[in-house]
Amino acid sequence: MQKKLLGLMVGIALSGASAAHAVGVTDAMIEKNSTDSVLSWGMGQDGQRFSKLTQINTKTVDKLTPAWSFSFGGEKQRGQESQPLIHEGKMFVTGSYSRIYALDLKTGAKLWKYEHRLPDGIMPCCDVVNRGAALYDNLVIFGTLDAQLVALDQNTGKVVWKEKIGDYAAGYSMTAAPLIAKGLLLTGNSGGEFGIVGRVEARNPRTGELVWTRPMVEGHMGYKFDKDGKEIENGISGTTNKTWPGDLWKTGGAATWLGGTYDASTGLAYFGTGNPAPWNSHLRPGDNLYSASTVALDVATGQIKWSYQTTPHDGWDYDGVNEFVTFDMDGKRFGGKADRNGFFYVVDAKNGKLQNAFPFAKKITWATGIDIKTGRPILNPAGRPGDPTKGEDGKKGATVFAAPGFLGAKNQMPMAYNPQTKLFYVPANEWGMDIWNEPVSYKKGAAYLGAGFTIKPNFDDYIGAMRAIDPKTGKIVWEIKNNAPLWGGVMTTAGGLVFYGTPEGFLKAVDAKSGKELWKFQTGSGVVAPPVTWQEGDTQYVAVVSGWGGAVPLWGGEVAKKVNYLEQGGSVWVFKLHTK
Repeated sequence: MQKKLLGLMVGIALSGASAAHAVGVTDAMIEKNSTDSVLSWGMGQDGQRFSKLTQINTKTVDKLTPAWSFSFGGEKQRGQESQPLIHEGKMFVTGSYSRIYALDLKTGAKLWKYEHRLPDGIMPCCDVVNRGAALYDNLVIFGTLDAQLVALDQNTGKVVWKEKIGDYAAGYSMTAAPLIAKGLLLTGNSGGEFGIVGRVEARNPRTGELVWTRPMVEGHMGYKFDKDGKEIENGISGTTNKTWPGDLWKTGGAATWLGGTYDASTGLAYFGTGNPAPWNSHLRPGDNLYSASTVALDVATGQIKWSYQTTPHDGWDYDGVNEFVTFDMDGKRFGGKADRNGFFYVVDAKNGKLQNAFPFAKKITWATGIDIKTGRPILNPAGRPGDPTKGEDGKKGATVFAAPGFLGAKNQMPMAYNPQTKLFYVPANEWGMDIWNEPVSYKKGAAYLGAGFTIKPNFDDYIGAMRAIDPKTGKIVWEIKNNAPLWGGVMTTAGGLVFYGTPEGFLKAVDAKSGKELWKFQTGSGVVAPPVTWQEGDTQYVAVVSGWGGAVPLWGGEVAKKVNYLEQGGSVWVFKLHTK
């Protein structure tokens, strides 16, 4: 009861602060998705990353020049994967090592900084990244590498509430931007490589109090919480042991580490789930629901309305965590997903029925295609790494070459959809891996893989490729090859443009219809984050975070050696058209 009263007092205080200093962010504002702000990750709850702004267009983009730049400073660089948020004259942008900044939109001056105190024992799988925050009322809310949610006052940077989402000593962390939907704060978690259990949680964004929690591994119980915070069982996820024989479901992975999207027309939130644990698939027969899937959730209750598994019985760390972007086609609402496994899926957003599936990577060896009737992959039996128990010494299974590599044909870098061109713009990568399985057992806080691997490029002349994809026909309309792997997200606009960054440091703008390069700017470090745009007064701006890092230099094998000349950094660049 005391916590409830405290939450009520916080809500009243925030309402007062909002009235005195700025307009608080409301559900209506988030759903409206106005061009004078950027209130959510994905530049809209559906994740399309499309802007209706046209001032910067195919004819004017060559006049784009820097308006200001801000350095994150210090020695804490590494990967900068954050998407900025824009509201009431402020930019809110997260940095590596669980930092967040509020910047003045006109000048780039720092208004405040919050630096989360991290313990020594954090275990991030794939660099010390953070992909962004959420805005609600007068709060800015983000997750940390020690598995906490922190809500700060937008005007002062002072902590309003803080909640733990998992045990960092067991491998839990949080790198994704939270999602606001129907007045609730929806979050995922990271840590699939440590045998955590993936889940989606809903909280009161004003107080941090839990409303419901839904595990993403079949066999685990979901809960809702009453007004006093008491747990009430909310139904088990699936049927125990149906697709997870034995006890491995208890540490089954399926982390929801990229966060989710929401579609107001369906009323559903969509979360991708990561790899099952361990990687050694011979230890866990069956499909291993709900890993490597898209899961559609009722926002109010956490009930799973439908799920679609892109890689049943995943043995390659292909995950299924990539964003589910909803869009209109032939008078119906669908979702597009460019999966790590190399296939692009078009799924009915209301019921989860597969409409179309086709490769967007040039080289795929683990499966020969997708059966549209059943939705299941047509597996290549020789493409799965061998069972260690059947090896010569019982310590290593047969090595196979698999493409894509485990970093995926697309990884964390979000794609964009343009309703005018009716194309998706997908940052893809062409690489494969030698992979083998090894014996492994679960130990709290230890890597839980049971596999070894070596990443290698598929082609001599490029790894990354920006591809324009028609979801109706499955055709690649155009592509732009890139020497280094693409690891930054995409934005598209009604001005006929596609913006994306490269590890070589460039932010680029290309023609959305043809792929012709129209503009580029060297940011000084690799771009592994998604751009955004907004309009203030009569001026349109574009912003992107620069700072090389992420999983590639940590896990990339031969690929990492090819890009080891790239320099780290940490800065935000903002651009506008040059006018005399």
